[in-house]
Amino acid sequence: MTDKYQNKYRIASARLKNWNYASSASYFITICTANREHYFGEIIEQKMNLSVLGNIVEQEWIKTIAIRPDMNLSLGEFVVMPNHFHGIIFIGENKYNRNHIRNCNCNCNCNCNCRDAMHCVSTMRGVSTMRGVSTITDGVSTTTETETGNKFGPQSKNLASIVRGFKSAVTTWARKNNITFNWQSRYHDHIIRNQPEYNRIANYILNNPANWQNDKFFAL
Repeated sequence: MTDKYQNKYRIASARLKNWNYASSASYFITICTANREHYFGEIIEQKMNLSVLGNIVEQEWIKTIAIRPDMNLSLGEFVVMPNHFHGIIFIGENKYNRNHIRNCNCNCNCNCNCRDAMHCVSTMRGVSTMRGVSTITDGVSTTTETETGNKFGPQSKNLASIVRGFKSAVTTWARKNNITFNWQSRYHDHIIRNQPEYNRIANYILNNPANWQNDKFFAL
């Protein structure tokens, strides 16, 4: 669906409007490069071979926990692919989300204290390589804008701020080292609702290099 903003059509955000993205939960994210250009390396014999920039992407993601100790973060499975990144991140209870009130209206018996996240979703085939381990999983993805505001206030100390900082760190390194590079402005997110869902997503991530030619992000 599209809306008009300043007399121009724009794509409405698919962010889950009733969910506070600072809440304690496991999140599956996918971030693509601009125009899905292959900046991060190549798949050789079903294994990902990282470029110099691809290594930076991996390093900056691993730094996420150390950079934000006050958010009680932990990383799950993740992989850097030629033109995108998949990762699972868990935001634990912290001083920024301790008083959040979450109501489960999804009728999914998932004990997740969340509203149904299965809106405007696209099931993703294949997934990538594991580096790290987290707590909950599944393999479906929802498009979200990194800069989209919501009724829960400023985009800080939440998933959007984590993604924004990660993307910025990689872009800054690339520019300092005279590497032409840009991310896609949007990213995909999915709130992981239970253990079976986590397992499906984790397997998708781990198998992404082997399934590269069948991946929807693959492009010659």
